[in-house]
Amino acid sequence: MPHDRDTLVAAARDAARGAYAPYSRFHVGAALGFADGSVVSGANVENASYGLALCAETSAVAKAMNEGRRGGLEAVAVVGGPDGRGGPVVTPCGRCRQVLNELADIGGTDPVIWCAGEDEVVETRLSDLLPRAFGPGNLA
Repeated sequence: MPHDRDTLVAAARDAARGAYAPYSRFHVGAALGFADGSVVSGANVENASYGLALCAETSAVAKAMNEGRRGGLEAVAVVGGPDGRGGPVVTPCGRCRQVLNELADIGGTDPVIWCAGEDEVVETRLSDLLPRAFGPGNLA
């Protein structure tokens, strides 16, 4: 895997600084690492109509897909905390797990997910966060 944990977590922390979170003040950043060594990041974007907010992982996946990426997802780092200061470990929400699965399933990967808090990083796999996921393969 061309991505090391610390570099990808740092990219997610950097992305969190760009979050638009005036309502929750909870800044989240995500960084996606691809097989070609590239990194695509995103941050959460809140909306006055709360249900229309976008999570960091969803923003990053949308950016990657808009750049023409279809598969190759090998690693994901997620960080979050109040006002971007960091805090406890956060994991992708259910919606983001499904969005990440779409991109991973296209390329037949099971990316490692690094969920970073202020003092700890939890490593898991997407398949552990979203077992028996529904994806493009189910529609074939």
